[in-house]
Amino acid sequence: PDVTIVAAEPENAALMSGEKWNLHQIQGWSPDFEPSVLDKTVIDRLLKIDEIKGRDMARRLAAEEGIFVGISAGATVATALDVAHSAPDGSVILAMLPDTAERYLSTFLFDGIKEGSDDEWLASIESEFLSEQA
Repeated sequence: PDVTIVAAEPENAALMSGEKWNLHQIQGWSPDFEPSVLDKTVIDRLLKIDEIKGRDMARRLAAEEGIFVGISAGATVATALDVAHSAPDGSVILAMLPDTAERYLSTFLFDGIKEGSDDEWLASIESEFLSEQA
Protein backbone atom coordinates (compact mmCIF):
# COMPACT_ATOMS: atom_id res chain seq x y z
CA PRO A 1 0.00 0.00 0.00
CA ASP A 2 0.97 3.62 -0.43
CA VAL A 3 2.25 4.93 2.89
CA THR A 4 3.29 8.47 3.69
CA ILE A 5 5.30 9.00 6.86
CA VAL A 6 4.64 12.39 8.45
CA ALA A 7 6.77 13.60 11.33
CA ALA A 8 6.12 16.65 13.44
CA GLU A 9 8.30 18.79 15.65
CA PRO A 10 7.83 21.93 17.74
CA GLU A 11 7.92 24.98 15.50
CA ASN A 12 10.27 26.80 17.88
CA ALA A 13 12.65 23.82 18.12
CA ALA A 14 12.66 22.52 14.56
CA LEU A 15 16.00 20.74 14.69
CA MET A 16 15.05 18.13 12.07
CA SER A 17 14.14 20.98 9.72
CA GLY A 18 17.65 22.35 10.11
CA GLU A 19 16.62 25.22 12.34
CA LYS A 20 18.04 26.20 15.71
CA TRP A 21 16.81 24.21 18.70
CA ASN A 22 15.14 26.20 21.47
CA LEU A 23 13.43 25.32 24.71
CA HIS A 24 9.84 24.25 24.15
CA GLN A 25 6.97 22.84 26.19
CA ILE A 26 6.15 19.68 24.26
CA GLN A 27 7.67 17.18 26.67
CA GLY A 28 9.04 14.06 25.03
CA TRP A 29 9.53 15.73 21.67
CA SER A 30 12.70 17.06 20.14
CA PRO A 31 15.61 16.92 22.51
CA ASP A 32 18.52 19.21 21.66
CA PHE A 33 20.14 16.52 19.49
CA GLU A 34 19.17 14.07 16.77
CA PRO A 35 19.45 10.48 18.03
CA SER A 36 21.77 8.25 16.02
CA VAL A 37 18.89 5.82 15.38
CA LEU A 38 16.84 8.51 13.61
CA ASP A 39 16.58 7.71 9.91
CA LYS A 40 15.23 10.88 8.33
CA THR A 41 15.13 9.20 4.91
CA VAL A 42 11.88 7.44 5.88
CA ILE A 43 10.12 10.76 6.58
CA ASP A 44 8.06 11.97 3.62
CA ARG A 45 6.73 15.15 5.23
CA LEU A 46 8.03 17.12 8.18
CA LEU A 47 5.58 19.50 9.81
CA LYS A 48 6.03 22.05 12.56
CA ILE A 49 3.42 22.59 15.25
CA ASP A 50 2.91 25.31 17.81
CA GLU A 51 3.10 24.09 21.42
CA ILE A 52 -0.04 26.07 22.31
CA LYS A 53 -1.96 24.23 19.60
CA GLY A 54 -0.69 20.93 21.06
CA ARG A 55 -1.73 21.94 24.57
CA ASP A 56 -5.14 23.09 23.40
CA MET A 57 -5.75 19.83 21.54
CA ALA A 58 -4.76 17.81 24.63
CA ARG A 59 -7.30 19.78 26.65
CA ARG A 60 -9.91 19.30 23.94
CA LEU A 61 -9.30 15.54 23.85
CA ALA A 62 -9.86 15.41 27.61
CA ALA A 63 -12.98 17.58 27.58
CA GLU A 64 -14.68 16.23 24.46
CA GLU A 65 -13.47 12.64 24.15
CA GLY A 66 -12.41 11.68 27.68
CA ILE A 67 -8.89 10.96 26.43
CA PHE A 68 -6.40 12.17 29.07
CA VAL A 69 -3.10 12.77 27.24
CA GLY A 70 -0.06 14.99 27.40
CA ILE A 71 0.93 17.89 25.19
CA SER A 72 2.92 15.73 22.77
CA ALA A 73 -0.14 13.55 22.13
CA GLY A 74 -2.24 16.68 21.66
CA ALA A 75 0.33 17.95 19.17
CA THR A 76 0.27 14.57 17.41
CA VAL A 77 -3.52 14.65 17.02
CA ALA A 78 -3.47 18.29 15.89
CA THR A 79 -0.88 17.38 13.26
CA ALA A 80 -2.92 14.34 12.16
CA LEU A 81 -5.98 16.55 11.74
CA ASP A 82 -3.95 19.02 9.67
CA VAL A 83 -2.79 16.14 7.48
CA ALA A 84 -6.37 14.83 7.18
CA HIS A 85 -7.59 18.14 5.76
CA SER A 86 -5.43 17.71 2.67
CA ALA A 87 -5.40 13.90 2.44
CA PRO A 88 -7.19 12.20 -0.45
CA ASP A 89 -10.68 10.85 0.26
CA GLY A 90 -10.53 7.38 1.80
CA SER A 91 -7.12 7.90 3.38
CA VAL A 92 -6.36 6.11 6.63
CA ILE A 93 -4.41 8.16 9.15
CA LEU A 94 -2.69 6.64 12.17
CA ALA A 95 -1.57 8.80 15.09
CA MET A 96 0.07 7.10 18.06
CA LEU A 97 -0.54 8.52 21.56
CA PRO A 98 1.83 6.66 23.88
CA ASP A 99 1.29 8.64 27.09
CA THR A 100 -1.25 9.89 29.60
CA ALA A 101 -1.46 13.36 31.10
CA GLU A 102 -0.91 12.28 34.71
CA ARG A 103 2.75 13.22 34.71
CA TYR A 104 1.98 16.73 33.42
CA LEU A 105 -0.36 17.95 36.17
CA SER A 106 2.15 20.64 37.21
CA THR A 107 2.92 21.84 33.65
CA PHE A 108 1.42 24.50 31.42
CA LEU A 109 -1.04 21.87 30.16
CA PHE A 110 -3.09 22.49 33.29
CA ASP A 111 -2.39 26.19 33.85
CA GLY A 112 -5.59 27.90 34.93
CA ILE A 113 -7.42 24.66 35.70
CA LYS A 114 -8.15 24.50 39.40
CA GLU A 115 -8.92 21.48 41.53
CA GLY A 116 -12.67 21.16 41.85
CA SER A 117 -13.29 23.28 38.75
CA ASP A 118 -15.74 20.72 37.41
CA ASP A 119 -17.72 20.26 40.65
CA GLU A 120 -20.62 22.39 39.41
CA TRP A 121 -20.71 20.51 36.11
CA LEU A 122 -20.66 17.13 37.88
CA ALA A 123 -23.46 18.24 40.21
CA SER A 124 -25.59 19.26 37.22
CA ILE A 125 -25.11 15.84 35.64
CA GLU A 126 -26.04 14.13 38.89
CA SER A 127 -29.22 16.19 39.33
CA GLU A 128 -30.15 15.63 35.67
CA PHE A 129 -29.63 11.88 36.10
CA LEU A 130 -31.70 11.80 39.30
CA SER A 131 -34.56 13.74 37.68
CA GLU A 132 -34.59 11.27 34.77
CA GLN A 133 -34.82 8.37 37.23
CA ALA A 134 -37.83 9.89 39.05
